Amino acid sequence: MSNDRSARPFRILGVQQIAVGGPSKARLRALWVDKLGLSITGQSRSASENVDEDICTLGSGPHAVEVDLMEPIDANAKPAVHLPPLNHIGLWVDDLRRAVDWLGREGVRFAPGGIRKGAAGHDVCFIHPKGSAVLPFGGEGVLIELVQAPPEVTAALDVGAPLAGLGS
Repeated sequence: MSNDRSARPFRILGVQQIAVGGPSKARLRALWVDKLGLSITGQSRSASENVDEDICTLGSGPHAVEVDLMEPIDANAKPAVHLPPLNHIGLWVDDLRRAVDWLGREGVRFAPGGIRKGAAGHDVCFIHPKGSAVLPFGGEGVLIELVQAPPEVTAALDVGAPLAGLGS
């Protein structure tokens, strides 16, 4: 396992999403949409993921952050998207495949399912909340979604790029 940051073949660019769950999307919408003013910009339902979700947006353009309001299709089935209520966070990554390969070699445990299309259409992969004896690094209780950033997000959030109007 490496501690050399220069050896990491990918960059985390920013927060892509925050996913919150509850037994009912209606109560989540009452806070996030009605009280806090977020807009519902999409919906997704997946029986295999046991989730019915409203996709809200905070901000705009490549700096927008999704806030996913999730309820389980079946409250007694797994995964239990409402437990814990802060279900997961999503992070933009500039090269998902290289990140997954490198992190796996570094002992990071991934949740089952591998790289796949997420609800918003981006390739995603999840870091398991808990490490194991073989793969000791997990999210320390937090499910972490790595999300492949599209080119416009990479360009806007590139940590090495000069800020507009500030020169190089």
